[in-house]
Amino acid sequence: MFEQEIEMEKKSSTIVPLLLIVVLIVGIVGVALYFVAESRRVLSTTEATPVVLSLLEGQKPAVLHFQTGRINSSVSDKLREPNYRLLEKEGYLKIGKESGSKTPVSLTPQGQAFLAEIAGVKQSKDKDGNNDYIVPLGQRKLVEINKVTMLAPNKAVVEYTWKWEPTKAGDLFDASGPAVKQFNTWDRSLLIEKYGATFYHAGPTKVAVALVKNYYGWKVSTE
Repeated sequence: MFEQEIEMEKKSSTIVPLLLIVVLIVGIVGVALYFVAESRRVLSTTEATPVVLSLLEGQKPAVLHFQTGRINSSVSDKLREPNYRLLEKEGYLKIGKESGSKTPVSLTPQGQAFLAEIAGVKQSKDKDGNNDYIVPLGQRKLVEINKVTMLAPNKAVVEYTWKWEPTKAGDLFDASGPAVKQFNTWDRSLLIEKYGATFYHAGPTKVAVALVKNYYGWKVSTE
């Protein structure tokens, strides 16, 4: 009886290390298979879409900025800039004659109705009591993810197409529209470079962006 117990203890002491070895081997194989599967996994368009959307939303918005009130003569030169003249020509602003050191600028009823139709208009007061307006011109909208090219398991190039979704103000400041085209070449260039005008009704634009994958997921590469 005593000999049988000793024999059982020997078998038990042999089985436990073997089981531990088997568990260790299974664990190593499982980890290896996981990394092999991950290395073969490609970035899907579904995964790429929120990254590209975030990229578009993070880009500088297209806006129009102007003021109304009694503008100091020290800064009234901007009233002769094409953005003010365009709004005046369209009947949205009334720019009076300089009196003393200030020039009166006001929204017309037509201008008030124009702004009321545009979502997201911001109005504030400056230190002189003038009204500051920031008017959205357009948003970049994703059309589609065209292609995903894997460069490595954690690197990819995503080709996508986007287009402008202009507001009513964006329609007005469209670089190929009648309001902008009435200006000379120099003024049109200023409207595009400084005052938010662009080709809001042009065809979709194709862009390629590099993405990298880290612990938190895919993001735009900064390299």
